[in-house]
Amino acid sequence: MTRPEFIFMLTRHDRTVENAVDLVETAREAGVRHIGFKDIGLPFTVLQTLASTIREAGAKTYLEVVSLDRDSELRSIQAGIALGVDYLLGGTHVGDALKLLEGTKIRYYPFPGRISGHPSILEGTKTEIVRSAVDLAGRPGVHGLDLLAYRFAGDVPKLIRQVCAAVPNKPVIVAGSLDRAERIRATTSAGASGFTVGTALLDGAFPASPDLAQQIGYVQTIIRQF
Repeated sequence: MTRPEFIFMLTRHDRTVENAVDLVETAREAGVRHIGFKDIGLPFTVLQTLASTIREAGAKTYLEVVSLDRDSELRSIQAGIALGVDYLLGGTHVGDALKLLEGTKIRYYPFPGRISGHPSILEGTKTEIVRSAVDLAGRPGVHGLDLLAYRFAGDVPKLIRQVCAAVPNKPVIVAGSLDRAERIRATTSAGASGFTVGTALLDGAFPASPDLAQQIGYVQTIIRQF
C-alpha cells in the first residue's frame, strides 16, 4: 500500500489563519512537504507572501476553494493562478474552472457530489457521489478529486472505498474533519492518495503535546504505520 500524502492546511474552520506565514517554518522543520491554505481569511497580498514562503520551504502549494457561488469561485481560481499554486482543490463549477486553468500547470482536484454551506457539507447518497466522481474524473484537465468524506452523513470509510475504486486512475484526496487517528487510518486503508488536516492540528486535537510540531509528528507516525 502506498503511503498517502499528508497535506497540512494552514486553516481553521475553512479559513486561512492570520499567522499562517509564521507557521510554515514549523511545518518545514517537521518535514512537511505539502502545505495548503484557503482562498478566504487573508488579503491577497498576504497570500502572495504565504505562497512564496511555502515554496521557499521546499513544499508543494495547495489552494482549496470554498466559495459558495460561481463568481466568487472563479475569482478564487484566478487568485490561485496568480499565486502560481501547484494544486487547486475544491470547487464545483468545473466547466468554468477548466477554461480558466487551460494552459496552466496547476493540478485540479474539484469536489465530487453536492456541496453546501460553510464549513462545507457533502450532500447526496453514496451512489450519487460516486456517479459525480466518475463524471468529473473523466473530464480532461481534472487531475484528481477532493472528497469531503467526513462532511458526509453516512458510512464514510465505505464512501471513500467506493469513490477510490470507481476512479482508479485518478488520485483522491480526503479533506475536512480528519480530527482523530481512526479517521486518518480509515482514510488511508480505503485507498485515498492523500488527506488534509488543519483545524485539528492547530487546536491540538491529537493525543500529543498541543505544540504544533508534536501534533504534526503524531499524524506522521500514523502514516508511517502503512
